[in-house]
This record gives sequence, C-alpha cells and structure tokens, in this order.
Amino acid sequence: MSLTYTNYLNIDKLLELQEPQSDPAEHDEMLFIIIHQSYELWFKQILHEFDKLRDDLEAGQTWASAKTMRRILTILKTMVSQIDILETMTPLEFNSFRGFLQQASGFQSVQFREMEIICGIRSSHIIEVHNDQPDLRQKLLDRQDESTLWESFCRYLQLMGHPMTNPERSNEEGLIHHPSEQNQSVLIDIMNNDPEAALLCELFVDYDEGLQEWRYRHVKMVERTIGTKKGTGGSDGVHYLYKTLNNPIFPDLWKIRTKF
Repeated sequence: MSLTYTNYLNIDKLLELQEPQSDPAEHDEMLFIIIHQSYELWFKQILHEFDKLRDDLEAGQTWASAKTMRRILTILKTMVSQIDILETMTPLEFNSFRGFLQQASGFQSVQFREMEIICGIRSSHIIEVHNDQPDLRQKLLDRQDESTLWESFCRYLQLMGHPMTNPERSNEEGLIHHPSEQNQSVLIDIMNNDPEAALLCELFVDYDEGLQEWRYRHVKMVERTIGTKKGTGGSDGVHYLYKTLNNPIFPDLWKIRTKF
C-alpha cells in the first residue's frame, strides 16, 4: 500500500479514539473528549521539545535553544486559546454527562505531571495518585532523575563563561530549587552584558509567565463550570487549582526585576 495522508496519520484509528460514556449520548461530551485528547497531544510535543531543549542548552547551542523555546511558547499559547473553545460549554451542558466520568480526572494526566517534574516541581501526591498503576508511577519517578530546565540552563550559562552555581535540589514538596542571591547577581550581569544569554533568560521568563497564564485560565474555566464543587476523581477541584497559581518555576529570573 502506498503512503497516503490517511494511513500516514492513522486517521481511521485517530477518529475511533473518541468513546463517549454518556447514555443516552450527550452532545457536548464529544467536545470535552476531543479537547482533552488534543491537550495530551500537545503535552507529548512539549515533552519532545523539552528533550531537545535540554540537550541544546547543555551543548551550548544558543540559537537552537532559542528556536525550540519559541516553538514551546507558541504551543503553550495554542493550549491557552483552546480553553476558549471549552468555555462554549455551559455548566448545565457539562453536568449532563459529568456523572458518567466516574473517577476520571485531568488531575491524573501523567504527561502534564512529567512536564511539571521537568520544570522542577515536586510533590508526593502526583506520584501517589498512580500507585495502582506501577508503570505510570515509575515513569514519573524516572523523570525525577532527569535534569530540570533550570539545571540545564545553569549548565548552559556556565558553558558561556558565567559563574553560575549548580542549583541544589533542596525541596521535595514544591519547587525543588530555592532562589539563589549569588546566581541572581550573575543573572544581572548577564542581562547587562551578554545579549544572547539575556535573550534566553527572557524566553525562560516567557515560558514561566505562559505556564502561569495556562494555570489561571484553567482554574477560571473550572470555576465557571463547576464552581467550588469537588473535582471528578475526588480532587479538591478549584481549591487545589488556586494553590498552583502565582508559583514561578524560575524565581531567580523574576527576583532580579527589582534590581535594575
């Protein structure tokens, strides 16, 4: 069989992956499934880009790193904009099939947790939620052994001749790296005297801000849809999501803003 658009992309298989659970079928469940499957595909692509980004950074490849970061930022913007589509579904329309979701919850997204781990976030509950799925649990534990984005970036800056200290992994519940006044002094010098490294610093801030924007839009979407009710799967819903807001993953790059 010759290669065609349909068999190259496995379109037939792709279009069979939407399996609504509502009975009788509720119209809006299809949208809910497709949006979340789309998110998982974007998460997969971001993880793919993270792998390249860390390799490029640790090889001292400035422009390859910048290009990859710009792609990640564009994907993140697309993910945020997809919330607009999901918000066309009213609370009544969501509740028409919510009960059929049983314990399924976005809280269980392994790929998003992988992204968080690479960003330097640690929390025992994101591991424990998968205790009944050993393969998924091990995948997350393996990710914890990999370099975080900040560690790879610090190695890049060292390669560029800047006296950045290696960040210590000093926290097991929250952001793994504490801010460093010594590294902040180095970053201030970089911003003043190394335009190429400074560009990457700003792209890292762009990603941090974009991730916070995604979290904010997500929590407001959940709040307008289910209010303060418990999330599916028994999570704390909006109350948990609010705790994730305003927690930068590159705090050193934010703290230097007051020192210029």
